[in-house]
Formats: sequence, structure tokens, C-alpha cells
Amino acid sequence: MTDALQFLISGLTIGSIYAIVALGFVTVYSVTKVINLAQGEFVMLGGMIMFSFVSSGMNYWLAFACTVICVVAVGWILERVVMRSAKTTDPISLIILTIGVAIFIKGVASMIWGKDSVKIAPFTGDKPIRILGAAITPQSIWVMVFMVVIVLVLYFLIERTMLGKAFRASSVNLTAARLMGVSPYKMSSLAYALSGGLGALAGLVISPILFPAYDMGLMLSIKGFSACILGGLGSAPGAVLGGLLLGVLESLGAGYISSGLKDAIAFGIVLILLLFRPYGLLGEKNIGKGSL
Repeated sequence: MTDALQFLISGLTIGSIYAIVALGFVTVYSVTKVINLAQGEFVMLGGMIMFSFVSSGMNYWLAFACTVICVVAVGWILERVVMRSAKTTDPISLIILTIGVAIFIKGVASMIWGKDSVKIAPFTGDKPIRILGAAITPQSIWVMVFMVVIVLVLYFLIERTMLGKAFRASSVNLTAARLMGVSPYKMSSLAYALSGGLGALAGLVISPILFPAYDMGLMLSIKGFSACILGGLGSAPGAVLGGLLLGVLESLGAGYISSGLKDAIAFGIVLILLLFRPYGLLGEKNIGKGSL
């Protein structure tokens, strides 16, 4: 029982990160119908930029805020300079373009920070807390708290504000939204900026647990996108559910079968689930409409 609880806690911790990354995918896809495969690099930048600010002597929480602002700016620049300037609107071509951006960001990161992983101090210490025999670190609690807060803030932004209504209108019917005075370019910029902020927050909360390195973005992109597909491409609740489920499956597979096969086990179960429900757990059959 203790082992099962420990594996569950570990799974929910890493699953919360996958959920935040998946929300970044959903945010961009809902408006642009483009899968931003540079999302994992936003997570990497969150950890590495935070390391630079803290190492320079900046106050920890000021560095936290500055890091989020920097990565939000990177997301905005990606949309404004790269995606909007592309001479095509074909989603497949734009997806390939995001792969090129991810490779470019990773290359620049390797030149700036080197190829060794870095260490960032946890938010509130690292003394584990015992719950029914299982140990959980304060940083793991912070990871799950941040995931819940992000979901609540996104819900309020999308469902309770005029900006959110414009965002939802763009995701449902871009032509109709344009006729109602909603700028698709502004909504696209907002989507990429939000995805950058979500990636930064994921990188900040996970860095004290998984030491960030220049090449950590690829695997996080794969896991986040897998969570997005599992929950339903275009569904924000599905992204959260898919991320948590993927994290728990990965942790249980590593604990009860083999740590070397944890990815294969988790992805294998995901593939089986998608055979019976190819549009995801909470996705619509016509995913082209998109929803938040």
C-alpha cells in the first residue's frame, strides 16, 4: 500500500507537468490549428533563464517573475516574427516550422548554458513530508498546486472575460469571429504568449526536481503532446486528464515492472486506449472545431 501511494504521488507530480505542457499545446492549437512542437523548449528556457537570473544574484521570486516575462516574450516573438511571416497557411508546413524553431532554440541554449544540467533551489526547502508512510517533497506539492492554479486561472480568463470570449470565438469559427471584429492576429499572438508563459511555469516548478539541461525540451514536448492526444486534441480538461493519467501510468510502470520500460509501458497503454477512442478521452469526434 505504501509503495502504491508513493508511485501515485510521483505519477501525479510528473503528470501535473505533462498537463501544463499539454495546456500549452491546446492553447495554440485551439486558435491556429497548429501544433507548436517548440513547446518543450519553452519549458527548458524557463529553467535555464531562472538559473541565470538566480546565479547573477537576483532575488529568487523577482527572478521567477522575470523568467516568465522573458519566455512569454519568446512565445510572442515566435508568432509575430516567424509564424506570421511564413509564406504559407498550411498547418503541416507551420508544424514543421515549429520543429525548426525548437532545434534553433536548443542550439542557442547549448551555446549559452553549455551541455551540463544545472541546479535550482526548491521554493520552500527539500525536507520530505510523510503521508501514510509515503514521502513527498514540498516541491512536488508546489508542482500540483501550480497545476491547479493554472487550470483555475485559465478557466476564469477563457470563460469569464471578454478577452476569453474573443479567444473562444476564434477557436470555434475564425471567419465569424473576424466578422464580429475579433482580430485573428491578436488572438494568435495571445495564444503563443500564453503557451510561452505556461511553458515557463512548468520549467520553473519542475527545475528543482529534474535538473534542467539544454536538451530536456524534446522529451517534454513528446510527453505533453501525447497527453494532449490522449485527453483529446483541443480540449483543455482533456489535456489535464491526459497529463495526469500519463504521469501515473509512467510511474506505476517504472515501480512495478521496469524503470527502463516506463515510457514504453505508458505509451503502449495510451496507444491501446486510442484504438478504442481515437479522438481522445474528452475530445470531440470532429477535432477540427477545437475547444477550450
